[in-house]
Amino acid sequence: MDSVAFEDVSVNFSQEEWALLAPSQKKLYRDVMQETFKNLASIEAIWWRDSVRVKKVVNVEKPSVPVSV
Repeated sequence: MDSVAFEDVSVNFSQEEWALLAPSQKKLYRDVMQETFKNLASIEAIWWRDSVRVKKVVNVEKPSVPVSV
């Protein structure tokens, strides 16, 4: 899975473009960017949790006493 950064999914306006937006459009932009940020943060938290879980499983120490099956 390729990583995604906020910059990959955000929309940027120049100062001139921003000045042309109506207040309702600016509010919509802020709401969408905030939701996008929260979604990416949520995905990162899930990835981090799963990554740590896998590392714990992979890094299990060998028992000091031989175990017979």
